[in-house]
Amino acid sequence: MAPTAPSGSPAPTEPGDPAAPGSSGSSAPLAAGGAPRRERRAGLTVRGRCLLAGGAAMVVSAILLDERDLVRIGAFVLLLPLLALVVALRSRRSLQVGRTLEPARLEAGSGGTVLLRIAGGALLGALRIADHVPDAAGPADRYPPRFTVHRLGRRGARVGYPVRPAVRGAYRIGPLRGRGTDALGLAEFRHDLLPADRLLVLPRVTPLTGRPALTSTAAGRGAEGGSRPGPGTPDVLIRPYRQGDELRRVHWRSSARRDELMVRLDDRPDPSGVTLLIDRRDSAHRGHGPASSLEWAVAFTASVAVHLLQRGEAVALVDESGDTVGDVPPGVTGADAVPPRLESLALLRPSASTGFTAPGPGPGHPEGVLAVLGGTAPQDVTALVSAWPRGGHAVVLDVDTWSAATRSRPASVAAAALRRAGWHATVVTSDMSVQRAWADACGSPGIAGATG
Repeated sequence: MAPTAPSGSPAPTEPGDPAAPGSSGSSAPLAAGGAPRRERRAGLTVRGRCLLAGGAAMVVSAILLDERDLVRIGAFVLLLPLLALVVALRSRRSLQVGRTLEPARLEAGSGGTVLLRIAGGALLGALRIADHVPDAAGPADRYPPRFTVHRLGRRGARVGYPVRPAVRGAYRIGPLRGRGTDALGLAEFRHDLLPADRLLVLPRVTPLTGRPALTSTAAGRGAEGGSRPGPGTPDVLIRPYRQGDELRRVHWRSSARRDELMVRLDDRPDPSGVTLLIDRRDSAHRGHGPASSLEWAVAFTASVAVHLLQRGEAVALVDESGDTVGDVPPGVTGADAVPPRLESLALLRPSASTGFTAPGPGPGHPEGVLAVLGGTAPQDVTALVSAWPRGGHAVVLDVDTWSAATRSRPASVAAAALRRAGWHATVVTSDMSVQRAWADACGSPGIAGATG
């Protein structure tokens, strides 16, 4: 990567925890493995060592030959690399380096920028820096990013490089290593200038509309999965206007009453909420990287969770064993719960379990369930139906379409078994988008998304 010329005022950074995304300061060096790393001391380059040896030899020869002028020249040659070493030591101690991640949280497949701010005393030579970036987060093969800074103005220098991670997860950006030399290249210092920072990559979220039927026999609920208005409940449910809402959905009477734009919701949020069950078993998914069936399942679950939370519904997130995925602080609901939910899904890892052990709705979990399933065997269907006898909605991934290397039981067989048990089932293939799968799930109960 070509170096970026020093420019403008430095990007503002605050010293902080190396693990905190988006900020770092000059602190104790950290090795790539996380353990403190000993700094390399400044020393002479090959050129400096040769000049030092040559100067010493010249001084000795001049003394033996009784050449006083040659002694002075030899002493100058001998002191020159030592003076360069002092300059290198001083430059190392006066450097102040900061790293800023913009933004600190990315969506998988989107791009961000890492900015490095370098300040301190004037450089008498060149400063070469290299930042460590995981291969999965780099947009090009020429990594780690390397830069050469030749001068520092009064405001310092700023350099930057892009990152474009394709897969969700937590990435370590750093440590930042530097190599500085004097103007003559006689002395240098090498050490870690900054520890590693944490870059969190969230799953990709697709905007959704509508809502499927999530239960069919729950007491007091209609077949369409929505709540029915009771006495004193207004016929129109509204929320504040958000960027991108259609103007035809603006409820002008409520907008005039509240003195702000309000829009009508498509339908009423379910007061009992939804439990999202994601099958994260490694044996139930196929493919690798961003094109795997597990990544599709995570992206679908994230999109549904964000959609339902923004509608004001309660959302519980569990895996096939019934364990809660991530924690949401008490009292955090609605749109405020979106960031912790996305962070939990960003850090979700495959499970080594082979079967369903979900015990059904946990304490405080909603009874309506939407299960996102991978390869599903008959015993898995039995366990799922036993855990959720009231039924629900299942999105069954046809994992064979993600990889032809192995063949599993057809997803249509599992979907048919779930429908016979009173569930609504939708079969998804690898070429279906999240929006298309959600639209099928919101279709006619029992036949939406059926294949084969």
